[in-house]
Amino acid sequence: MAKPGKRRIEGTSSTQPETQGDTPDVSDAAEETSSGSARTVTSKRVTPKGTRPGDRPHGTKPGRYTAPKPVDKYDLPSPMWVPVTMFSLFGVGLLAIILNYANSLPGAPSNWYLMGGLLAILFGIITSTQLR
Repeated sequence: MAKPGKRRIEGTSSTQPETQGDTPDVSDAAEETSSGSARTVTSKRVTPKGTRPGDRPHGTKPGRYTAPKPVDKYDLPSPMWVPVTMFSLFGVGLLAIILNYANSLPGAPSNWYLMGGLLAILFGIITSTQLR
């Protein structure tokens, strides 16, 4: 029997190395040549014929290396300052509005305190859009 990577042509005792032009998916069956004589060609096929590369027994590792997915900065969790700032602004805004209506802030109740409280809540909402 001929060594892998070589083919034997019937009728001669010599072996010839395979060239790059040979098809890699030819089976081990005998082929007819133009002169009518049969020759045997060894296959370069790695997987058995009729199977797909993804079909492998359970528990075996795949043959190819898959690189890990690069980590995007948007996939990471938010830094701790984002929720702290968001809830602080909500609390300051709500506290400013409540204290304005309770006449607990210095001076008379003013629309400026209400505007400040609403702006603090608005900035809290804007900060919440940065939360991941």
